[in-house]
Amino acid sequence: MKASDLMIKALEAEGVEYIFGIPGEENLDLLESLRESSIKLILTRHEQGAGFMAATYGRLTGKVGVCLSTLGPGATNLVTPAAYAQLGAMPMLMITGQKPIKTSKQGRFQVIDAVDMMRPITKFTTQIVSGDRIPSVVREAFRLASEERPGAAHIELPEDIAAEETSAPLIPASTVRRPIAEYKAINAAVAMIEQAKSPVLVIGAGANRKLTCKMLREFVDQTGIPFITTQMGKGVLDEHGELFLGSTALSDNDFIHRALAKADLILNVGHDVVEKPPFFMRPGGAKVVHINFQSAAVDPVYFPQLEVVGDIANSIWQLKEKVTVQSQWDFDFFREVHAAYLTHRRELEDDDRFPILPERFVKDVRGALPGDGIVTLDNGVYKIWFARNYPAAYPNSLLLDNALATMGAGLPSAMAAKMVYPERAVIAVCGDGGFMMNSQEMETAVRLKLHIVVIVLRDDAYGMIKWKQANMNFANFGLDYGNPDFVAYAESYGAKGWRVGATEELQPRIRACLEEPAVHLIDVPVDYSLNDQTLNVTIRERSKAI
Repeated sequence: MKASDLMIKALEAEGVEYIFGIPGEENLDLLESLRESSIKLILTRHEQGAGFMAATYGRLTGKVGVCLSTLGPGATNLVTPAAYAQLGAMPMLMITGQKPIKTSKQGRFQVIDAVDMMRPITKFTTQIVSGDRIPSVVREAFRLASEERPGAAHIELPEDIAAEETSAPLIPASTVRRPIAEYKAINAAVAMIEQAKSPVLVIGAGANRKLTCKMLREFVDQTGIPFITTQMGKGVLDEHGELFLGSTALSDNDFIHRALAKADLILNVGHDVVEKPPFFMRPGGAKVVHINFQSAAVDPVYFPQLEVVGDIANSIWQLKEKVTVQSQWDFDFFREVHAAYLTHRRELEDDDRFPILPERFVKDVRGALPGDGIVTLDNGVYKIWFARNYPAAYPNSLLLDNALATMGAGLPSAMAAKMVYPERAVIAVCGDGGFMMNSQEMETAVRLKLHIVVIVLRDDAYGMIKWKQANMNFANFGLDYGNPDFVAYAESYGAKGWRVGATEELQPRIRACLEEPAVHLIDVPVDYSLNDQTLNVTIRERSKAI
């Protein structure tokens, strides 16, 4: 058969449902093969949007999301999504085109070395030089992209290779069982837990796996040990319960760090060095047990005393089976800290000043969404407020990026989330800066008839950098801009546009948009002027008083 036909059959064999992207002339054989396949092409308006959608599909399903581009500028536009998936541990495969490699009459027009370009930001990258290599290359790309730690893979399919004939057979996926932790490590961890006075769990990005969530819930229910999450560990366990102490949204000085400073043992589950450190180790401080798929990457602030390396879910199950609740365990201080944090948080949650304060905004979004609703965040100062103040009830119900932390991913991520979970409510929260970086995907969302709500927080500036600029005593310079009429802009795509004119209008408007199937955009002016008071000064004073 034609090599491009074999390529599509190999993707079908891997269970691929969608290919997100923009084909070019170098992809035309592949596009024709795709036309009659079971895989659906999702044509986007920019390769970056396609890459973010593929990565988010991988993040939500655990299966490899696939995106497609042509050569040259199409391939370079996938660099940011590649880094997004690689740093965020999202399984994704990029397929890029290339000019013929056996004979070429166009010199180096549009030709770059995309394989070498992708090498530092992927787990696997290669050029297919023969149609007979397609089955093994595709199988290896999927294997590496999906195994722990997941990430990005890249295959370049040249135009002449795609058109050649091949009779190579497909290679089926092999059965894989992850290694489990050695029993001596489990027994040592049990001894440390039972000897501790104030143990605490810290749940990181690597623990955000379906079976791990189940085992952690059973472990917490059985032992009563309280837990803390990193930003990308949010929702692994229901954050409405009394054992949830909070999320590490700030680098230091927040209430949560007071609790961590009091712990004498930290069970660090699924720690990923890509995230900002959830705590800093100091000589003579709390002991740390590292529970992860891989061994620890040691640095000056992270040097665990014990490593339990193996399948995380199995490790937690083994600990649950062996740990006995101890009478000396004391969590009173943790509860005091959490109560102080809740008191602090609630002070501005009902404030009705306008433009809206972020505390009120987060509360209104949570109040409008059902428990299993999904919020996807772009990147901006509001991300701190969601990480800190938004109680997530389900895994992957608050999709934020604390790895690459790129702007422009919020809208495409919401689109992919709605495709994976069409029955669930989905809201994208974007700053005006991040939204405009991929706002053209509004047309894609309308064309796909997706029911999503896009909330644009408008402050007419790159607000997070402006806030840090002021905190570092620099002059206000270079960060303010103008915006389009977002309501008219949404309507020009065939979406529905809304403008909030008072804080009390927001939650009813969100609820109404969630009831009406369509692509909705809500323009919400936001006031970040109290960030210093509520995130820095007040926290330092109140947390010291505990």
